[in-house]
Amino acid sequence: MSTGDLNRVLAGAVCGAGLLLAGTAAQAQAQVQTETEGAPSTRVQVAEAAEGETRTGDLPPSFSPLVQDLLPSVVNISTRQTVEEDISPFGQLPEDHPFRRFFEGDPGQPQQQRQRERHSLGSGFIVDGEGYVVTNNHVIRQADDISVVLHDDTSLTAEVVGTDEHTDLALLKVEPDEPLTAVRWGQSADAEVGDWVLSIGNPFGLGGTVTAGIVSARGRAIEAGPFGRFIQTDAALNRGNSGGPLFDLDGGVIGVTTAILSPVGADVGIGFALPSDDAQPVIEELREHGTVSRGWLGVAVQPITEDLVEGLDLPGEEGALVGSVAPDSPAEAAGLRPGDVIVRLNGETVSDARDLAWRVANEEPGATVTLDIVRDGSETSLEATLGDQEERTAEALEPEPAPEPDAEPEDLAQRALGLELAEARGEVLERHDLPEDVTGVVVTDVMEGTPAETMGLRPGDVISQVGRQQVTEPEEVYQATAQALERGVEGLVLLVRRDDEARFVAVPFAQS
Repeated sequence: MSTGDLNRVLAGAVCGAGLLLAGTAAQAQAQVQTETEGAPSTRVQVAEAAEGETRTGDLPPSFSPLVQDLLPSVVNISTRQTVEEDISPFGQLPEDHPFRRFFEGDPGQPQQQRQRERHSLGSGFIVDGEGYVVTNNHVIRQADDISVVLHDDTSLTAEVVGTDEHTDLALLKVEPDEPLTAVRWGQSADAEVGDWVLSIGNPFGLGGTVTAGIVSARGRAIEAGPFGRFIQTDAALNRGNSGGPLFDLDGGVIGVTTAILSPVGADVGIGFALPSDDAQPVIEELREHGTVSRGWLGVAVQPITEDLVEGLDLPGEEGALVGSVAPDSPAEAAGLRPGDVIVRLNGETVSDARDLAWRVANEEPGATVTLDIVRDGSETSLEATLGDQEERTAEALEPEPAPEPDAEPEDLAQRALGLELAEARGEVLERHDLPEDVTGVVVTDVMEGTPAETMGLRPGDVISQVGRQQVTEPEEVYQATAQALERGVEGLVLLVRRDDEARFVAVPFAQS
């Protein structure tokens, strides 16, 4: 059996299994009724048990008329990149591999290299008939040549207008002989969970492939950039779909397909698209300027958990908890401190850390914003004039540091938390490669199987704060631990610095 035949058999098997599961789910959860009034139409009634009502929506008897209108606006992206590789048998060994030196020649002689072409495929869509095409940045990154293949198989050479690493978007330009068919942007904010969507793309090089599904979830954080709030869909997405459009049934682009979650490298019904409300302004700025400028506040923020609410006596889990403030940053100038909770930006509620990062980034550098914060149980307002993010992959922060305490093996903190501590000076700083100006308490050892190890603490971490109390000596940590145990508290919240970032960590006490 040829590889192509095998792939078709496997695809058929997967498709059949998917239909079986879909049919079972539909029978269990929805009542489908077909009505005939002149032209046939399909209506789906979904019972809402909680309300005792029904929500009815019209569905087309076929997606075909819509698909025929959309296909000309979707393109295939093909790239070529020339890379150099070592042609020795062990050329794939890492540079620092101990065996590499046995297979290399004279260090003074150049190693044998050869050039190899690397090709990749992706999808895209036309946003302007003059030849502007949207795709993912990872599809065209470091490419020497980029080709855009239209629905009629016309191949056009593309130039990069601009890219944005943060949203993984790229804008290309081709020079067509006549105006191209362009999509229109839809409103991703209007897309609800359960709404039908269509994906058109180039999976495995099969251009013009159409799949249908629903919006499975909204606002998914998938660690694909600092601002991602993705639409999740079960419309089939595979390698090669990256950069393609996700359409609503009105034909508007409500998302740019970006990633899949799969243990096998192929579709399992979990795909993600960047919402159009986030993508469209980025594309417009790339077209106008070639780059994207973003506001920068200079804080490291983190989500608020139940443990942090209790340990820091916070009003609730809404908002963004400041872990550290960058020196000479807008945040420092505004008076923000670690432990502050930003609850509103320009009068609008901040739901979580990711929400704050996205909204600050969407402000223009130089803009003045109002921050409503909660500090020590009281609410106050600060004003900050934002800087320019300057293509930072994340907000670089220099948090408050911590020292190392002189601790005996049986110290209370060691027994309750699993930590050995020392003052931040001399040999301790050298051993853990810490700067001389660090302030706080240094973790010198983490006992195996203890709460501290479970929460990810490690030697060289610096504890600069216990709860809201700053610490500079081990004894202060011990005293805070003893007081917490006397009050019957189940653990401590520590502000821990590692490298150039600081983060609040809720560490429970050992059961013993």
